[in-house]
Amino acid sequence: MVYTLVNSMSSARPIRLRFAPSPTGYLHVGGARTALFNWLFAKKYGGQFLLRIEDTDKARSTEASTTAIYEGLEWLGLQWDEDVVYQGANLDRHQAHVAQLLKAGTAYRCFCTAAELEAQRKEAHALKEAFRYDRRCDSIDPATVEKRVAAGEPFVVRFRMPEGTTTWDDLVHGTITFPNKDIGEGDFIVLRTDGTPIYNMAVVSDDIAMEISLVMRGDDHISNTPKQILLYEALGAPLPIFAHLPMIHGMDGKKLSKRHGATAVGEYQHLGILPQAMLNFLALLGWSPGNDIEVMTLEQMIELFDASHLSKKAAIFDTQKLEWMNGQHLSLIGADVLLPRVAPLLADAGLTTLQDVEHRKAWFLSLLELLKVRARTLDDVVRQASPYLRDDIEYDPDAVAKQWKDRSLSADALRGTRETLAQLERWEPEPMEEALRALAERMGTTGGKIFQPMRVALTGLTVSPGIFDVLVMLGRERSLARIDRALEWLAAN
Repeated sequence: MVYTLVNSMSSARPIRLRFAPSPTGYLHVGGARTALFNWLFAKKYGGQFLLRIEDTDKARSTEASTTAIYEGLEWLGLQWDEDVVYQGANLDRHQAHVAQLLKAGTAYRCFCTAAELEAQRKEAHALKEAFRYDRRCDSIDPATVEKRVAAGEPFVVRFRMPEGTTTWDDLVHGTITFPNKDIGEGDFIVLRTDGTPIYNMAVVSDDIAMEISLVMRGDDHISNTPKQILLYEALGAPLPIFAHLPMIHGMDGKKLSKRHGATAVGEYQHLGILPQAMLNFLALLGWSPGNDIEVMTLEQMIELFDASHLSKKAAIFDTQKLEWMNGQHLSLIGADVLLPRVAPLLADAGLTTLQDVEHRKAWFLSLLELLKVRARTLDDVVRQASPYLRDDIEYDPDAVAKQWKDRSLSADALRGTRETLAQLERWEPEPMEEALRALAERMGTTGGKIFQPMRVALTGLTVSPGIFDVLVMLGRERSLARIDRALEWLAAN
């Protein structure tokens, strides 16, 4: 179906998709996932990805939210292809489309007051029926309508709901049909009393003007789609293809919200998540490339993307899976790519300065090569880098309890280690390992009984890069000083 769809779109209409967020808050991960799928589809099939800011809700729309949307998309690398469209700037066209509906007789003016509508709702409730507007204003003769309008009487414009059903072939869910009698409350409003359009009217008007050929969005919009299809048809405009993506849930199976933790893309940026890892993770929330493939670059995602593999089921947002994915991408990228991202974080943590990083760039690159394979986030990299950049370190209590449990034996191992290392002519891994394994043999113990107490002395941790790599990175003077300090600590505790 997808390839037939794409071929028909590309031959008859350009492939044009849009991401249309409302600037009333941050860029939510669900919105970012929707933007990504639109972007991937456009890139895979040679289309265009457009951005529209739906800022018609003037009371809630803010410049800060608009900026957050831009920054989130730019951080992810989801660049749009044309100038941003601002929905609020298109009021004249929205009103012109409503006028077109009025002229065609598919819409009419409604003068019912809020009190009258509330009375109708109460009556329906008393009869245990769903409220549907009774069309009383549709029977007003045209001359009377004109007089009431001329007199300044407030009115809304309602779309006249036709009989029958509305059906479309959804790219994700297949055929979906709504009986028109069950769509909303009957003749739905398209223009408010203040002359501004209702959401569905503005969206259709903008999508027509932007020549959108595929509308891909969350499946919470499924109930809006029949209304929009009816408006397209009434305006004589070609219908786009619709694709409704599954919702994103938390680990508890409920709709993702702040109670599940961070939900803003910007928050994950500041939690040390790489943009390519976030994109990879989001791509798997409702789509599968097949063949058990999980870790992908953006280029691989474009190559593998197939809309027929979009899922109907709700996706689960698992932060542990995201951190695992981030660790995979950390290990894949080069230290030279990672350093510009990590250097400001190291400086902010007071571990170094940007000038020092530039001056000792080769050393910092070597350090990152060691650390990135064991890190899951950029914050992990900073934490693991601390022992190599501070003069004093703290001993992790769990590391002490596990590796220095017997203070006397630990001190004996460290004294022997210190004497052995101090005598080395070359401060290199091979002679280090040879000498320390010989020490273990003389002491009648294993290499682990020598290496693990030393690891805590050097880093304060139980886990680190290879112990000989740690010694090289710290250097002879600092390594020996760390062991001396550990011996003092053991003697005092």
